[in-house]
Amino acid sequence: MIKFKESSGNVYADLGFPDAEEMLVKAQLATKIGEIIKRRKLSQQQAADVLGIPQSKLSKMLNGQFRGISETKMIDCLTKLGRDVQIVVGPARRGASAGHVAVVFSA
Repeated sequence: MIKFKESSGNVYADLGFPDAEEMLVKAQLATKIGEIIKRRKLSQQQAADVLGIPQSKLSKMLNGQFRGISETKMIDCLTKLGRDVQIVVGPARRGASAGHVAVVFSA
């Protein structure tokens, strides 16, 4: 019999990464950057030129290798791709001992 464990919703946390929340945020940002590039039908080199980063760094980011790329840089990439980015700070969820970071994309 195969045993299953329900996901927490964060694969990085499920795998025991110490920086799981940060990794999830970066993965979500990288996914959105990739979607915009694909929708615009840009080559990686064209996109790298727009973003002001080397094509090799963009390729790594789009392939999930985003250690060494800050969330700030990824947000900068989104603005360079024509997206508005808002950061909203609110109270922690009831009963939570610490705050939580979430990425929410609008249409």
